[in-house]
Amino acid sequence: MNRFQRLFQSKQTPVCSVYFTAGYPHIDNTTEIIRALSSAGADMIEIGIPFSDPMADGPVIQKSSQQALRNGMTLSLLFEQLQNIRAVTDIPLVLMGYLNPVMQFGFEAFCARAAQAGIDGVILPDLPLQEYLDEFRTLTRKYALENILLVTPETAEERIRMIDELSDSFIYLVSTAATTGTRDAFGMETINYFRRIHEMKLRNPLLAGFGISNKKTFEAATRHTRGAIIGSAFIQCLEVCPDVQSAASTLMQRLYEA
Repeated sequence: MNRFQRLFQSKQTPVCSVYFTAGYPHIDNTTEIIRALSSAGADMIEIGIPFSDPMADGPVIQKSSQQALRNGMTLSLLFEQLQNIRAVTDIPLVLMGYLNPVMQFGFEAFCARAAQAGIDGVILPDLPLQEYLDEFRTLTRKYALENILLVTPETAEERIRMIDELSDSFIYLVSTAATTGTRDAFGMETINYFRRIHEMKLRNPLLAGFGISNKKTFEAATRHTRGAIIGSAFIQCLEVCPDVQSAASTLMQRLYEA
C-alpha cells in the first residue's frame, strides 16, 4: 500500500492537498514550506517545478514560477533540497511540472532522483497519455512513482475509465478548462460535473483542483470528491504573510474557518 492509499483509507474528512512553486518566494524555502504546510494540517503537498511557459497555470502561479527561475531554481537543486525531506514529513509528496524540464534532465534520471528523495508521485499535465503508456510507464513503475492523471469537464467517459484503471493514487479532477486561479464560488455547471464523475463510482478517489481558495469553494469541491487541491491561494498567502509558517496557517484558516 502506497502513501496515497494509506491517506485515503485512514482519513474520513476531506483531504487537503497544497501546491507551492519550488524556489518561491526564495530559493531556499523548499524544506521550510513543506514543514510549515505539514504542521499546519495539509494532508498532501505538490511541489511545483518552475517552468518558463506553464500553459495550464494562471497569472499567480506563472508569476511565482518566473520568480523562482530568476532566483536560480533548477531540478538538480530541487532534488538536493529534497534529499532529506522524509525526516521532515511522512505525508504524500508529489512533483508537478511540465515535460520539457524533465526531458532535459532525463526521464529515468528524474524518476530515480525523485524516488531516492522519497517522492510518491508525479503530475505532468502535458505528457500525452498514449506517449506515457508507450514510453514512460515502465520507468515510473520501476521507481514506484505514481503518475497522477487529470480529468477535465471535456474528458470522455471511456477515457476517464481508462485513467481509473491506470491509476493507484487519485484522479486529479480539473474544475475548468481554463487556467489555475482563485474564485469565490463554483457555478452549477461545475458542481454538476463533480457530481457526474462521482456517480461513475470510480476505483480511485477524486481530488478537485483549480479555483479552490476559501471555505466556500473547498466545501463545494469536496461535496462530491474526496478532497481538494489548493495552489494560487497559497502562493498569494506567501506573497502577503510575513513568513512561511504564517502563510500556511492563514491558508488553513481560510479553508476551515467561517
